[in-house]
Amino acid sequence: MDGSVTASPRPRSPGRPREFDPDQALDKAIGAFSENGYCATSLGKLTAAMEIAEGSLYKAFRDKRGLFLAAFERYVMVRSERLAQELASARTGRDKVRAVLAVYAEYSHGKTGRRGCLVVGSAVDLASSDREMAKRVAAVLAGQERRLVAFIREGQEDGSASLRVDAAVTARLLLCVVQGMRVLGKTGRTREEMASLVDSALRLLD
Repeated sequence: MDGSVTASPRPRSPGRPREFDPDQALDKAIGAFSENGYCATSLGKLTAAMEIAEGSLYKAFRDKRGLFLAAFERYVMVRSERLAQELASARTGRDKVRAVLAVYAEYSHGKTGRRGCLVVGSAVDLASSDREMAKRVAAVLAGQERRLVAFIREGQEDGSASLRVDAAVTARLLLCVVQGMRVLGKTGRTREEMASLVDSALRLLD
């Protein structure tokens, strides 16, 4: 959910109007890729999910990989914006860590939870075989970890987190927790089950 991923090109013929809303189409592609993984998501599944013709997909995104890169970029951007909204009202470092945990817990139940996380899915499906995607996934996860380190240190400065806590190690552990939430969410967990993890994870700051 870090916004550091660089934009991928979306070439199209100059002067030709788009036949669909690109953001809406990408949101639908995100759903298909998240549910099925990159390799198992055929062009047929994508065009059906996006409700566009195959020619329109090629014109806007060049190929399946170009579409995936654009979908990945949008996924990271949208979730970063959602987290920023939640963080806006957080007053202490501990509150900010809580906000991060709460957002992930909310994403990890019901239909959204079963759909899964595009970042986690990409790490499993592509990072070992696609060098560019490996770099993109690593950049997103590194950004999440840096943010958690900053929030923990902020909590230590404002008194909401213990000075005995190793900020770097604890941030890495919390990153494992939130990404693990997304994996567990694929199994159909309830909101209550996932929300109950937030307070338990926050005890790492005591």
